[in-house]
Amino acid sequence: MTALELRDRCAIVGIGTTPYSRGTDASTLELHLEASLAALADAGLEPADVDGVMPHDIADRIAEEFVTNLGLRDLAFSSTIRTGGASFGSAVQSACLAVAAGVATCVLLPAGRRGYSEQRVSTSKVSPMPVLASINEFEKPYGNLVGMQWFAQAAQRHMHEYGTTSEHFGHIAVACRKHANLNPRAIMHGRPMTLPDHQASRLICTPFRLFDCSLESDGAGAILITSAERARDLAKPPVLVSGFGEGHGDPPTSITQKRDMTFIEGMHHAGRRAFAMAGIGPADIDCAQLYDGFTWFVLGTLEALGFCARGEGGPFVEGGRIELGGALPVNTHGGLLSEAHVSGVNHVIEAVRQLRREVEPERQVDPCDTVLVTNEGDFHEGSVLILRRP
Repeated sequence: MTALELRDRCAIVGIGTTPYSRGTDASTLELHLEASLAALADAGLEPADVDGVMPHDIADRIAEEFVTNLGLRDLAFSSTIRTGGASFGSAVQSACLAVAAGVATCVLLPAGRRGYSEQRVSTSKVSPMPVLASINEFEKPYGNLVGMQWFAQAAQRHMHEYGTTSEHFGHIAVACRKHANLNPRAIMHGRPMTLPDHQASRLICTPFRLFDCSLESDGAGAILITSAERARDLAKPPVLVSGFGEGHGDPPTSITQKRDMTFIEGMHHAGRRAFAMAGIGPADIDCAQLYDGFTWFVLGTLEALGFCARGEGGPFVEGGRIELGGALPVNTHGGLLSEAHVSGVNHVIEAVRQLRREVEPERQVDPCDTVLVTNEGDFHEGSVLILRRP
């Protein structure tokens, strides 16, 4: 089976979320189960219909927990992808492969975490990632400890080479907050932000200011994937998976060891594969839900995927281009920066809602027939999905 033969073979048929918050008494597993049950109800399915599950690496969940708690009686497929923030998009790819190959008929993909109540930067209980070995040995002794420090280096280098400014990053933060203000599910709903507000926010790690950094939040989401043929008989309009791709940085070690730390190489390769499978290009995308752990990710992703040339990401995000009503609306739910950080599953859920016409009227992209979604993780790993209406 070729990549082209996988185009539109599978569909997302159910989506579910918990409320997003900063503070919860629910365990990570309870959040995942709540989102999973909501996705099943959305699709009009029962736990007995699920024969595949892909637990999320960052949340330290395993398949047996879902077998036990949801009563999955005949699980045929389970797998966990381990590429940090890029994992969820790659999990969609694996789920589609399993369904297309006939290994599974309906795959549940939950994700999310207690990012405020348990897994904050200063109190993280996440299992150590093998990819951090070189940082732990050679960089941690000098204080290079956490994500905002790692990616601040890439952002600073981009500023040095291309003249990118903090104001450019600010345009991304302001767009995400503007969209969150239209989204009642967003944590930062009702909290306006201007570019001067962004510039006045405190520095966290140069050049990142407070509003350049994604939220620490609690919550989870889940989606269900089945065949496009079966999807036609379910409760909600299917959203077809037209293209997917995965890519890895080379070398896959720390940012400082990249051949070019300003270029998200894994995202570039993932996008190349996803566009080829879908048979379209950047100009055919109606809106984009781009992983935004930091504002830098959005700018770097736009360049890596060919929405603009290398070094032109800063000017590209100016003038409202990435806001609703602009040429390429980005993160119409508010993203990780302003809706919630639930490991990128909310980006996929927003894409599905946009394509189903289920969002609030004031933030519905029109026309919206094709949406691109990205996830970024570890050190410039990437995954890209292209979703469309039938």
